[in-house]
Amino acid sequence: MANYDLTSRIAPHLDRHLVFPLLEFLQERQLYAEDEILKAKIELLSQTNMVDYAMDIHKTLYHTEEVPQEMVDRRVQVVARLKSLEESVAPLISFLQNATLVQELRPDKQYNIQMLNDRFQIGVDQIEALYQYAKFQFECGNYSGAADYLYQYRALCTNSDRSLSALWGKLAAEILMQNWDIALEELNRLKEIIDSKNFASPLNQLQNRIWLMHWSLFIFFNHENGRNGIIDLFFQDRYLNAIQTNAHHLLRYVATAVIINKRRRNMLKELIKVIQQEQHCYKDPITEFLEYLYVNYDFEGAQRKLRECEQVILNDPFLGKHVEDGNLTTVPLRDEFLENARLFIFESYCRIHQCIDISMLAEKLNMSYDEAEMWIMNLVRNSKLEAKIDSVSGTVIMRTNHLNVYEQIIENMKNLNMRTHVLAKNILEPAQAATR
Repeated sequence: MANYDLTSRIAPHLDRHLVFPLLEFLQERQLYAEDEILKAKIELLSQTNMVDYAMDIHKTLYHTEEVPQEMVDRRVQVVARLKSLEESVAPLISFLQNATLVQELRPDKQYNIQMLNDRFQIGVDQIEALYQYAKFQFECGNYSGAADYLYQYRALCTNSDRSLSALWGKLAAEILMQNWDIALEELNRLKEIIDSKNFASPLNQLQNRIWLMHWSLFIFFNHENGRNGIIDLFFQDRYLNAIQTNAHHLLRYVATAVIINKRRRNMLKELIKVIQQEQHCYKDPITEFLEYLYVNYDFEGAQRKLRECEQVILNDPFLGKHVEDGNLTTVPLRDEFLENARLFIFESYCRIHQCIDISMLAEKLNMSYDEAEMWIMNLVRNSKLEAKIDSVSGTVIMRTNHLNVYEQIIENMKNLNMRTHVLAKNILEPAQAATR
């Protein structure tokens, strides 16, 4: 399963602090040697201020209580820098901690800067020091403090580039604290800025969109409405183009979201078209499952890939879950994926066969005969499938159901509403952002 691990592809598009949850997951799944994971953690920590954490990992890795002198020296430097920043930003933090004084701030940032300078002798240098202090706190692992300071900094900052950088930092902090509702708000705010901002080059804007999609994986696979959110974002033309340009591996998450989301089945046709176009650049069991089933109509191949899909999901940091005590458990997403994938196989098979042997179908669905019969009974009962089960012969008999012209028109126009909504949203959001 290490062959299907995407951490090495995803990590370059993340802040280094966001890589730690991925390494923790891989360590639990034991996809790599323990020493390799610990060395990777130390390598990441070497560029942060989390020196104590790096020392602890070093002791565990090398089974010693001693640490390298450079780590000791680095810790002294971090403490000294922290004290220096605290002194620089003390007047502004004292002001921000006074609720009465904060109420005097206005939406007009120029007024705020002038008022702080005239009444409290707090200038632009102190405001910039607040950004550096927040960033330093983030590097130390104090994500809660960093999020608060970055929020306050953005209320005072007049530099658009610096404000955008602060928003990225606040988004990372909210993700690491698992504040999914707030993180989703910051993600949407960041998307509006990226889509409306005039970047120096289209390549820079493309890179920002790719970063946004990678960071969004943490939110979409944890937020209650994330399965709709990932489809809404990733299927927008500009973001789908970004995936096809330099982030083909994100097709795994788009495909998973479409498969488990019964209300978005209308996006399946467009997804399969993209998977076909990019199969020479990227493929894994999840994308191949859809290709085998809907392009090649290879039911045997789809069945084989479905078994591999289960392991891919369990070993993916975003798709696989674990309980709080660290013991791996069966994940609901895996169960939903298998249930819907089997439904895809059954529906596709029924389209080209009128009489189906239950024992043969059970084999294709990787189920026992009794499980398959019960599953088909529930499916026929709960869906609009025109079918009946002959228990004597052990077959499912499909009834021919021809769509009339009105039903054909309705079926063909199902995706039109979604596409119109996306186009309207792409026009409205930049206009609203520009107005603000």
